[in-house]
Amino acid sequence: MSLQAEIERRGEEIFALVDQHPESLFSAAGFYQRMMAFSMRDEKFKVQMFRFVDVLASLRRSGDIVEHLREYFAGMDNSIVPMMKTGLRAAGIFPWLTATILRRNVSGMARQFIAGRDGADVMKTLRKKRKEKIGFTVDLLGEAVVSEKEADEYAARAMELLDTLSRETAGWTDPLGKNAELFPVVNLSVKISAFYSQMNPADPEEAIAHLAPKLRPILRRAKEVGAFVNFDMESYAHKNATLQLFKTLFTEAEFAEWPRAGIVIQAYLRDSERDLRELIEWGRKRGTRFAVRLVKGAYWDYEKIVAAQNGWICPVYLQKPESDANFEVCTRLLLENEEIVTSAFGSHNVRSIAHAIAYAESLGIDQSRFEFQLLYGMAGPIKRALVEMGYRVREYSPVGELLPGMSYLVRRLLENTSNEGFLRAKFSDQQSTALLLRDPNELIASEPGVALPLDGDIDPETPPGDSYENATLINFVHRQTQEQMKSALREVRARFGRKYSLTINGEKVTTGKWMPSVNPSVLNEIVGSVADGGTPEAERCVKAARGAFDQWSRTSVEHRARLLERVAAVMERRRFELCAVEVFEVGKPWAEADGDIREAMDFLLFYAQQMRLLGRPQLTQHVPGEENYQHYWARGVALVIAPWNFPIAILCGMVSAALVTGNTVIMKPAEQSAICGALLMEMFEEAGVPPGVLNFLNGDGALVGAHLVDHPDVDLIAFTGSREVGLKIWEAGGKTRPGQRELKRVVCEMGGKNAVIVDSDADLDETIVDSIYSAFGYQGQKCSALSRLIVLEENYDRCMERLLAAAGSLRVGNPEDPGVTVGPVIDEVAHKRILETIARAKSEATLAFQAQDVPNDGYFVPPTIFTDVKPDARIAQEEIFGPVLSVIKVRDLDEALEVANGTDYALTAGFFSRSPANIERAKAELVAGNVYINRSCTGAVVGRHPFGGFKMSGGGTKAGGGDYLLQFLLPRIVTENIMRHGFAPEATPRYRDEFIVRRPGTTVAKEKVAGRNGDR
Repeated sequence: MSLQAEIERRGEEIFALVDQHPESLFSAAGFYQRMMAFSMRDEKFKVQMFRFVDVLASLRRSGDIVEHLREYFAGMDNSIVPMMKTGLRAAGIFPWLTATILRRNVSGMARQFIAGRDGADVMKTLRKKRKEKIGFTVDLLGEAVVSEKEADEYAARAMELLDTLSRETAGWTDPLGKNAELFPVVNLSVKISAFYSQMNPADPEEAIAHLAPKLRPILRRAKEVGAFVNFDMESYAHKNATLQLFKTLFTEAEFAEWPRAGIVIQAYLRDSERDLRELIEWGRKRGTRFAVRLVKGAYWDYEKIVAAQNGWICPVYLQKPESDANFEVCTRLLLENEEIVTSAFGSHNVRSIAHAIAYAESLGIDQSRFEFQLLYGMAGPIKRALVEMGYRVREYSPVGELLPGMSYLVRRLLENTSNEGFLRAKFSDQQSTALLLRDPNELIASEPGVALPLDGDIDPETPPGDSYENATLINFVHRQTQEQMKSALREVRARFGRKYSLTINGEKVTTGKWMPSVNPSVLNEIVGSVADGGTPEAERCVKAARGAFDQWSRTSVEHRARLLERVAAVMERRRFELCAVEVFEVGKPWAEADGDIREAMDFLLFYAQQMRLLGRPQLTQHVPGEENYQHYWARGVALVIAPWNFPIAILCGMVSAALVTGNTVIMKPAEQSAICGALLMEMFEEAGVPPGVLNFLNGDGALVGAHLVDHPDVDLIAFTGSREVGLKIWEAGGKTRPGQRELKRVVCEMGGKNAVIVDSDADLDETIVDSIYSAFGYQGQKCSALSRLIVLEENYDRCMERLLAAAGSLRVGNPEDPGVTVGPVIDEVAHKRILETIARAKSEATLAFQAQDVPNDGYFVPPTIFTDVKPDARIAQEEIFGPVLSVIKVRDLDEALEVANGTDYALTAGFFSRSPANIERAKAELVAGNVYINRSCTGAVVGRHPFGGFKMSGGGTKAGGGDYLLQFLLPRIVTENIMRHGFAPEATPRYRDEFIVRRPGTTVAKEKVAGRNGDR
C-alpha cells in the first residue's frame, strides 16, 4: 500500500472515531461558541471582539467595561448578534450587571484555553485529564517581561510550578505503560524570553550568558524529580538564541547525558528543516537522546507583519499548504532519526497526524515511541480518537491569570477562526474527509505562485507613482549579518586616524588645520580628522556652487534622479562600513546606526521618485485654445546645515532634496559627525556628481555657518538642529543683504519636548517597552525622543512600578557591543549640560530612578527618571536632548491633553490606549506634527511617516513627504495661446516634456542605473 493510501486509511479511522463525539469547539451552545461562529461570518465583528477581549482584563470599573462595550460594538447594529444588542441596551440601565456577565463570560472563554491560575488550580484539570489517559506539558503564562525584576519573578514561579507538579503527581504512571522512560509524567515548557528582559537578536551570546544561569537551577531540579523540560519557540527573532542556548546547556557536562530535554521546531518557518538537520547532527555528536516537538507555529500573523514593516524576506511560509508540506518533511526527518530523537507531533490537522502514524509504521517504529501533543481546550474529539487508537496524547496546558494570558487567548481565538485552520474546516465548514486528507503538495502544485522566493533583486529605479517601497533594515537576527557588522567594526577601527579633506569644485582641499573626531565611548580614541575650513573656503564653495548652477539646473530630471539612485547603490554596498563609522563617531548602537543608513537610502530613492512626478510640466486646466502648464525651477545655491544625531540620514536627505530639484549645494555637516559628512561626499563623487554641484565644507558652525547664512549668493538654507541656532537662521534668512537678488528660502527643522499619554486602559506590556525605547533609545538624542510621560492617575502606580524596573534593566555601555541599549552622549559639552540639568531638576521634582552601572570612560549619562514633575517646570518645558524622562501624573484625559499641548514645541506625540473613542480624540487634539498611537514616538520611516513639526519645532515642512521637494523649488506657469485664426487642437496632453534649454553641442546623458544589492 502506498504511503498516501495508508495516510487516507489512518485518517478515515480517526475521522470515524471523531464523528462518534459530536461535541466540538464549534457547537451551538454557550457564549464562546456563539462568539466564534459569528466571528467566522463577520470579519469586522471578529476584529472588534478580539480587541474587546484583549482590553477587558485591564478594566476595573463596571462603567469602563460598559463604555468600552459601546465603543467597540455600538456602530455594528446592522450585523451584531442579538445577545450583544441586548447587552448594549441593558448596559445603560444596569452597568454593574452587564459588566459582571461580560467578565464571567470572557473568563469562561479564557478557561476554555487556560488550564488553571496556578500550580494548585491546574492540578484539578490535570487529574481530570489523567482519567481520560491524557498527559500534560505545562506552560507558565506571563512571558512578556519588561524588566529583570519580572524575569526573576517568572523564574521563581516556574520553579514553584515544577515543584508543585512533581509533588502532586508522585505515583502517577504513564498511560501507555510502554517506553515510559522517554515520556516522564511531569513535563514543563519554558519560553526563554521570560527569563531575560533585555534579549537582543544581534547578541545571542550575551543573552545566553544571562539565561544559562537562570535556567540551570530549573534543569537541576527537573533532574532531581525526574521531570522533562521543553524549550518553546517564540518569535523568529528569538529562534537562533533559543537553539544556541539549548545546545549550549545540554552540551555542558552536568546535562550532557540527560535525555529528558526537548525543543520546538516550527514548521511554518522556511529554515526549519535546516535547523532540524543541524539539531539532529548536534544530537548525534552529543550521543544522548533528546526530544523535538514539531509544531506548525503560532505567530504567523505577527511574523508576516514584522517582515512587511521592515522590508525583510518573510520567514514563514505564506500559504497553509506550504507549512503542512514542510511539517511532513520534518516529520519524516524526525522518524528517520528515531534512535537519537524522540518525536512529539503538535498538530490538530488529521492529515498531519495520519501522515506521522503511517510513516512511523512504514519504518517499523512502535507507536509508544512517539506522542501527539494538542492544545488544551481544543480538538477534544481528535484527542479522544487518538487515545482510543492507543497513541500517547499530551495536552499543552497554559497556567496563569487572565491578564498575562490575554495574548495566548487571542492567539487561540485567531487560530480557531482562521479561514485556513483545520479545526474550522472540519467542525464548522464541514469539509469532506477526502479534501482534508489531500496531500498538501498537490495543493501547492495546483496554486502556482503560492511560494515566496527566498531571494531576489529589484531594479532600483523609482518610477513615478503613488507607492514607494522602502529600503530594508539589516536583520541582525542572522549570524551572517552579525559577523558582517563585527568585521566592519574591525576594518573601520583599523583605519582610525585617517585624515579627510574638504571638497570644493571637485578638488580636495586642506587648510593646515584639522578637526579631530573623538569616539564618545572611549575618549582617547581618535576616529579620524577632517580639514577645518574657514571663511576663505566658504567663499570658494559659494563661487563653485554658483558657477555650477546654470548647467545643473538645466540638467534633466531623469539625469538628476539617477544620480541619487546611484548614490543609494553605493550606500548599500558600503552599508556595514557606514554603520560601523556611526558606532564609533557618534555612539549609535548597531540597530540605530543601520536605521540611519536605511533612512538615507530611502531619502535618495524616494526623492528621485518624487522629482519624477514633479519634473513633468502639468496642465492646470483644459481650456480650448490655450495651454497652461505648471512646472518648477530650481532656486539656486543651497546651504545644507545638518545635525550630528542622524549624521548621514538627515544630511543626505537635505542634500539629495536640494540636488534632485536642480540646486547646487554647500554641504556643512555638524563638527561632531564630520567624518560621516566626508564619507557621504565620497559616495556622491563615486556616483558621478559633477564638480561644483556638491561641495563639502567642514568648520566651526559659528564661523563658516553664520557667514554662509548671511551670504547674498546663498538662495536657500536647509537646516536641522537646535532651536537656538534655528531661530537665528530663520531671522537672518529674512534679512536682505546688499547685492542679494533672491528672497532666501529657509527650511528649518528644530527640536521637541515630546509627550506620550498613557490612558487608564493602556496595554502596559506595549506601553513600557515602547516608552523606554522612545525615551532612552540613542540616549534620548533624537528630536523625536520621548521627554514627558503623562500617566492618568488610575494607571499611574501600575505603570510606574514596571517603568522604573524596566529602566533599571537597561544595558548602558559601549555601542560597539551589539547588546548595548544605551551608549554615550555626543560630546563633553552635551555631557556637562545634561548632568547640570539633572542636578537642577532635583530641586523641582523627585529623582525616581538613575542608573548606577555606567562606564567611567566616555561621555556616559545615566538614564534618569523624574516623578512629581509639574507641567510648567523647566525640566518639563525645555529640550534636554539626553536620557532624561519626566513623568507627570494627571487626573483624566482632558488634563493629559492640556499638559501634552502645553509647551512651545509641536514635533511628536504619542498615546497608549485601547479606547476607540479616546484614540479618536487623541488623533484630533494632540498638537504635534507626528502623532503616534500605541507605538513608540520615534523611528519615522520615509514616505510612511513624513516627519516634521510646527510651533518652535519647525516651519511645518515634512521631510520624507510628498510635498517636501516643493520647498526647494520655484513654481512657474507657462501660458500659450494655441488658437490660430479660429482653429485650435481639440486635445491637450496632461503632461509635456520638460522646458529645458540645451546649449549647442550638449546633450543630457542617459546612464544605466547601477543595481542595489540586498534583499528587498
